[in-house]
Amino acid sequence: MTTGNSTLAVPDKKTTVVDLYRPLRHYIAVTYGEREAQEAEDDLNAVRRLRLDLEKPIEAVASDLRRDLLLNYYRALASIEPRFPISPDPAHVHSLTFTWFDAFKPSKKVAQTSIHLEKAAVIFNLGAVYSQIALSANRTDAAGLKQACNAFQSAAGAFAYLRDNAAARISSTGGVTVDVSVECAWMLEKLMLAQAQECFFEKVIGDAKPPTLCSKVARQVGLYYEEAHAALNLPPLNQHFDRSWIAHVQSKAAQFYAEASYRCSLDLHDKEEIAEEICRWRTAINALADAKKYSRGAAPPLLDAVNKLETKMTSNLERAIKENEQVYLMRVPDASSLAALPAASLVKSMPLAEVLDASKEGLFSRLVPDNNTKALSKYTDIVDDIIRTQAEKLQQASEIARVRLKEMDLPDSILALEGSFDLPLDLKEDVEALQIRGGPAGLEAELQQLKDLRRVNQELCIEIEELLNKEADEDAHFRSQFGTKWNIPQSSILTKGLQDRLNKFAANIKQAINSDSRIERAVRDNSSLMAILDNKPIESAIPNLARPIMSLDGNEDAIVGALKQSLRQIENLGVQRAGLEDMLKEMKRKDDILPKMMANTGSQEDLFKKEISKYDQICEEIVQNIEEQDQLLLQIQAQNDEFSVVFNLEDYKAAREKSFKQISTAIAKYHEIKENINEGLNFYVTLQDAVTIIKQQCSDFVMTRNIQCREMVENLQRQSNTYPQSAPQSAPPHAEQPRPGYSHLYTSYATPPQTNPYLIPSGQYQPSLQQPNRPTAYPGWRGSYYPPQLQESPAPPPPYTTPSPYPPPNQGSYYRPQ
Repeated sequence: MTTGNSTLAVPDKKTTVVDLYRPLRHYIAVTYGEREAQEAEDDLNAVRRLRLDLEKPIEAVASDLRRDLLLNYYRALASIEPRFPISPDPAHVHSLTFTWFDAFKPSKKVAQTSIHLEKAAVIFNLGAVYSQIALSANRTDAAGLKQACNAFQSAAGAFAYLRDNAAARISSTGGVTVDVSVECAWMLEKLMLAQAQECFFEKVIGDAKPPTLCSKVARQVGLYYEEAHAALNLPPLNQHFDRSWIAHVQSKAAQFYAEASYRCSLDLHDKEEIAEEICRWRTAINALADAKKYSRGAAPPLLDAVNKLETKMTSNLERAIKENEQVYLMRVPDASSLAALPAASLVKSMPLAEVLDASKEGLFSRLVPDNNTKALSKYTDIVDDIIRTQAEKLQQASEIARVRLKEMDLPDSILALEGSFDLPLDLKEDVEALQIRGGPAGLEAELQQLKDLRRVNQELCIEIEELLNKEADEDAHFRSQFGTKWNIPQSSILTKGLQDRLNKFAANIKQAINSDSRIERAVRDNSSLMAILDNKPIESAIPNLARPIMSLDGNEDAIVGALKQSLRQIENLGVQRAGLEDMLKEMKRKDDILPKMMANTGSQEDLFKKEISKYDQICEEIVQNIEEQDQLLLQIQAQNDEFSVVFNLEDYKAAREKSFKQISTAIAKYHEIKENINEGLNFYVTLQDAVTIIKQQCSDFVMTRNIQCREMVENLQRQSNTYPQSAPQSAPPHAEQPRPGYSHLYTSYATPPQTNPYLIPSGQYQPSLQQPNRPTAYPGWRGSYYPPQLQESPAPPPPYTTPSPYPPPNQGSYYRPQ
């Protein structure tokens, strides 16, 4: 027994030396054969080493290493148990006797030829080691406090496992020590939970939590100690434990009742409930007096804690009495009238089933006789057939229920009556998608984008036309001034190709304007149709199932209520079926009959029959569930027929389907218009890029012509004295000044290029959709709604020698917006 920090740690059980190797090897050689014994050498040596390490003095092994050793050895015992029947029976491993001493009275011991005693002792020591790890933790910091709390909960889990598993099995054989009894395991679990909860109390106090929470945590500490003390006062524990243990537990119970009262009184003082506060102080001080009386046999730190708490409580009591006498003048109630202090448990016994699970251990895994392997396979096939058959029944029943309810339009009709009907998923997703994009109202903004892009293209064409007209005017001016001496090519000849492309763009824009008008008309003509898509949520556009205008007998609510109740019942049956299927799978997972098969001396058929019978109950539940559903479906059919007549369900269905069709039609029309708008946007963006290229070419041409004209004027001046020195100034005042470096550009225009830069081959030109200061096009252009001329193949450049068939530049413009 160890105490420290006012905490108890459980001592280890001691044992004697046991040789596991020889008896187990002999059993393998006799039962399975010498070859199997040789193959099991590594496993036998591993088990022997684990037992030898377990027999070492406690001081020689660190607590965490001893914990791991106990876990590994317990899993090894779990692997040994089904393969080596250890008992006094000569046919079993009867030469193995385990001896263990009582942890609390080392003078008492027990020796049994039973692996259950060995497993119980190992689990007990595992709980003891966890308690020692908790005791050694430094609880003055947060990490140490958490470590102690977790270790105490793990210790509680070990003692709970001992109580629920090994303790009951070894108690039935008789002759066991008290420390591994069910009663002692229960007491130790409560003690460990008390100490774990005490760690939480220290944490909430350290974190300055509200007094109400601190009081609840402290009260639960006291309750756990009270439960442990009650067990210590009953046989067989009342004569077994050292007096210091009983004093410690009893004193702790009283101390934490006082702690809970203390924190509760602080809260009462804040609420100015001074009368109850005084009563709580007095009750707590009385509890501390009991704690001091009990703590005479406990550790000194415990007595110090009690004295410090008593000093603080006495001071607070005197203050409260003085305030009551001077200010509040309240009557102090009797202690018996006080309500019980509330408690809050923040701890639990840590489950150890997972860490103790030996299913993944490979020890002695090959020690299964052939006949048992075949028998086990046969049993597994029988169980699999049961599981498969029952699972098919459950799934078929669920599908029948789903189909029948769908045929009756349930529960959709009930939901429609309550105004919570949902649209079919495909329609709902389509509507939500187009609403995100702006819905029908957003089409107007896109139509404006079309207009803006069209205006930009028209303005660009006007700028190009004006540029060419200006250059033509200058050429005409010089030609009239110099007559036949002005022998450079006429502008109309050189710009014929540009004019052709420009006129073609004009035709394209004119045709596109017609297309834009058709789109605008389509938006106007279908606005009322598409208005349904603006409803948010879209379900608000669906007619609700209405109650009858005139009620004959006022039983509509009863009809609806009965139908809803039946639907809830059939839903519960479905949940129950899912649970039954999970239960079947879980039963199969846990159905390990290998140990029973290896120990069985009777007929295997009888054993199979007995083991398979455990599935009978769940199979009966499945049959009952399906029968209940069949009856319930008949009942629902009758109730739904009555519901349909009273609420005129057929007319509602027709109206609902009409709404569905209207929404579908509106969606289709919206997408059609949207695609046409996208086509137009892409057309104008592509056209704008092509027109921009022509504008640049025209600018280069004009620059080149200006340079050529200046050079021509200078040459004429040098050749003839008839031109005055000021002749160059006779050019039109708006003629551009020449720029150095552009004298080569005229040659490039005179030589036909390989491809016409003003034609856009289909699939080769993709205009940028992110150009600044202009509307952005939408994707989806198919090239079928707007003029196709921009997608024609490249053509050779226009000839410069043929006369222009187009009217003079000053006779009007094709590009002026109407």
